[in-house]
Amino acid sequence: MKVVRMTISEFARLVGLAPSALRFYDDCGLLPPAEVDATNGYRYYDPSQADRARLLRDLREIDLPLPDVRLALDAPPAEVAELVRAHLRTLEAKSTATREAATRLLTQLLSQRTTAVLGGPELASAIRQVAPTAGSGDAVGDEDLALVLSCVLIELSPDEVVFVATDRYRLAVRTVRPVEFGGTTGRVLVPAAELAAVSRWAAAGDVVRVEVDGGLTFVRGDESRELTTVDADYPAYQQILEGLAPPVCRVVVDRVRLLEALLGREIVAFDIDDEALRIGDEVKLDVIGTGAARIAFTATLLAAALEASVGPDVLLEICDPSRPVVVRSADQGTFTTLVMPVRLDG
Repeated sequence: MKVVRMTISEFARLVGLAPSALRFYDDCGLLPPAEVDATNGYRYYDPSQADRARLLRDLREIDLPLPDVRLALDAPPAEVAELVRAHLRTLEAKSTATREAATRLLTQLLSQRTTAVLGGPELASAIRQVAPTAGSGDAVGDEDLALVLSCVLIELSPDEVVFVATDRYRLAVRTVRPVEFGGTTGRVLVPAAELAAVSRWAAAGDVVRVEVDGGLTFVRGDESRELTTVDADYPAYQQILEGLAPPVCRVVVDRVRLLEALLGREIVAFDIDDEALRIGDEVKLDVIGTGAARIAFTATLLAAALEASVGPDVLLEICDPSRPVVVRSADQGTFTTLVMPVRLDG
């Protein structure tokens, strides 16, 4: 009886597989040909292999992994059916997870709105602490830069809402943790004067919802306040904070007494060690800390930073007499001010 052999192309048409797929399954050991010509390497298949080839084709069409395909090809129908059912359960679970992830991603990509719910008193406190640091623009020759410096930057994310202002001589940063957050992370520039004007209104609410959707809106109960936004780039304040060298002098001093000592002065020079902060022979304030430094400030700039701080004590971190000094509320780490010192003569 003559043995019927089919070329790879003929067999491929019969079973609905591409010749390249048949070569691959031969290399994998899943469907070797019935015969290989020793002289030219041509592959020939037997018609009896068609059922195995079609099963292989169907299993791969449902994306069954090759190790499971190898088991299924030589298993009884009941076991193959169970493999297929298990695979379908896996696909359905993966499909659900993929659909949920895609929905979240599409919501984030297509939603223009960012919302953050903040405590009203916390929002008001952040505004009062940061807004006064924004520049008036009087001393800036560049009109565009003057506009930017007259604004407060608000950065919104699920973990924190950050308020930033600078006039080039001072930098104030306050973070507030949101009660709720929705949408994508974002940032918006708001004129400091407008923001300061809603501080008392915000303080009267238990919570205030901050909405960024092309503009900026504060919502407190049934009332809302829309604020102007400015489309511009803000100075890279993070680089300034990250570029600060470790302090060589770090002391805690009475905030109110230090503020009183600045009254009536234009330039004030401090001599600081780990026991006291001295202003000439006139003022001696006790401190707690480490290191020593001699440094000077424009009294009004430092006073503004002290007024924005809270609590009875303030922390001064000095890395160099010519570099920004960190002024922090000793009991509120979420508010930080940087103040530029002035050059000491001699």
